[in-house]
Amino acid sequence: MKLEQTGISLQNFLNESPCNFIATQTISKHLESAGFKQLHQKDNWDVKPGDKVYFTKNDSSIFAIKVGKGNISDNGFRIITAHSDSPCFRIKPNPEITTEGGIVKLNTEVYGGPILYTWFDRPLSVAGRVLLRGKSALAPETKFVNIHRPILIIPHLPIHFNRAVNEGNPLSKQKDMLPVLGLITEEAERGNMLINLLCSHLNVDKSEIIDFDLLLYPTAGAALVGAHNEFICSARIDDLSMAHAAMIAMIESNDDNQATLVMGIFDNEETGSGTKQGAASPVLANILRRISYSLNATESQFIQATANSFMISADNGHAFHPNYAEKFDPTNHPVQGGGPIIKMNANCKYMTDAKSAAVFAEICNKANVPVQYFVNHSDVAGGSTLGNIFTGQMEIEGVDVGNPIWAMHSCCETGTVIDQYYMISAFSSFYNL
Repeated sequence: MKLEQTGISLQNFLNESPCNFIATQTISKHLESAGFKQLHQKDNWDVKPGDKVYFTKNDSSIFAIKVGKGNISDNGFRIITAHSDSPCFRIKPNPEITTEGGIVKLNTEVYGGPILYTWFDRPLSVAGRVLLRGKSALAPETKFVNIHRPILIIPHLPIHFNRAVNEGNPLSKQKDMLPVLGLITEEAERGNMLINLLCSHLNVDKSEIIDFDLLLYPTAGAALVGAHNEFICSARIDDLSMAHAAMIAMIESNDDNQATLVMGIFDNEETGSGTKQGAASPVLANILRRISYSLNATESQFIQATANSFMISADNGHAFHPNYAEKFDPTNHPVQGGGPIIKMNANCKYMTDAKSAAVFAEICNKANVPVQYFVNHSDVAGGSTLGNIFTGQMEIEGVDVGNPIWAMHSCCETGTVIDQYYMISAFSSFYNL
């Protein structure tokens, strides 16, 4: 992908993907347009060298594979992983609370670790999936939903009622952060306002709806910002920008590689990855085993394949902040526009070591992409991500990387277009080695 196309492509992807479920649908559509065929876990898999296939788990994780044309035990897997989820608010069951004046607000639960006050006074909407009665109790029908217009807002208390608001403002997730849905105009709406909206949007009867997974998102779209349009500002840059880069690199990769190329977009990284669709589950390891067995590899040959494999775990990192220089390591603070970050941590929060860092640095060198390093300030605790979690399921060498961004976990994060271009170039270099 060319630099001039990158910003618009990422903008469109972010706008089309307001939550994990819809992001998975967006990626599925791009893969199918590129000739990938969907596989289902319950079916028998018969894949051959050169096949392009993908698989989804729980509608919110997605895995794409280009089966290599070489011997799998000798050539192994080249894997790029990212995650589909971002911190936000999830709507609870029986969510409607009616207050004085007929104001309806929704009972929500915080998902992950958002910067709460960034969600105030923004037009919000709802996306996710709705489960309808199906032919069998064991197989409800899934409908994906995205209410494209603003329907919610979390209004802030005015400064006149809290004069110290700019001196620090502790927030209650249960009291302060509940969004307003609307005003009751007729008694039949009481307790049914959200369900009525869903029924209208999906063209179904209320009796058909069994349950839902619905998440809030800000309706302001991704925007290019800066004197030269060098920045991109949006919700969900962490980590959908890495999912976008992996998807583009996979689609544009050569079809005649000897190694088997793999893209894994997990869900629930923001809550620890401990779900059937998360990196701590055996879902990707099982997929790779099934691919190997379909190619007549033995278990011993599969283990040999993993020894000849490499994984890039891609999750965005922290860019040097011009207002808070003291928060960053004095010699390893990546800057916006300076290229991909290699993440390192002495306490093994990341899977990176000197060898895997050297491999990624050489991949970038071959693609003429600059590389930066991120190490935490020694007085500041850091987080972890997919790489070291996945190694509990599959013994594999790999590196944790990402692009530098500002305001991680805000509902408006900021990165640069050039860094997205660099990462796509690095991923493409890796797949096409």
